[in-house]
Amino acid sequence: MSELAKHKAMQEEQFSDKIVEEYAPLVKRIANHLLGRLPANIQLDDLMQSGMIGLLDAALKYDANKGASFETYAGIRIRGMMLDEVRRNDWAPRSVYRSAREISELVRKIENKEGRDAKDHEVAEGLGISLQEYHRRLVDFNNSRLHGYNDVANDEQNFHEGLNGSMLGPYEAVHICKFNGYLSEMILTLPEREKLVLALYYDGELNLKKIGEVLGVSESRVCQIHSQAMIRLKARMTTWDG
Repeated sequence: MSELAKHKAMQEEQFSDKIVEEYAPLVKRIANHLLGRLPANIQLDDLMQSGMIGLLDAALKYDANKGASFETYAGIRIRGMMLDEVRRNDWAPRSVYRSAREISELVRKIENKEGRDAKDHEVAEGLGISLQEYHRRLVDFNNSRLHGYNDVANDEQNFHEGLNGSMLGPYEAVHICKFNGYLSEMILTLPEREKLVLALYYDGELNLKKIGEVLGVSESRVCQIHSQAMIRLKARMTTWDG
């Protein structure tokens, strides 16, 4: 290896060390937040390792001229890398996703017909199952799905990850801005308790157990409310046309 190549390699190693040292807390924060919605077999160390790879990848690809801050861009790449790793070992049976799609479609039909929020018992009756079974399916969905606001755009891939992890161009940036604006409008139409659960979970970063303590209900009930909110959002986002 030439002296120039050695010097370049040393600079890259020093740069990587600096990035890791500065943004390791960001990786850990994202990993801990994701861990709260994953099965017990998923380990924090595995998420952290994938997140560090995402962080270094972000450092190599970041372009300050594109407008986004490095922390914002890195956060997307870190979370995306963690989710990619988990999805490669997806534990959820396809029947769970099929059930969620059926529920979402039925919620959409009921709300379009009645002009109001679909009630739990109406959805259960429409599916031909008991209310208890309906709530169980909501819990199954919540326990097997990596929920995020952007997930309501597509069943199979995250909206932002569909941009292949590249820096956003003008069209993509405007598209995401419009999508987020419409999503915010749809969130405001949710029942009050569902809005509160989403706010505490995503903005307040509380886990389901803590939210249950705030609301005075069981963790299982919070899980049901969270899943219902996400399914209702997905049903209402079908009107999004970009």
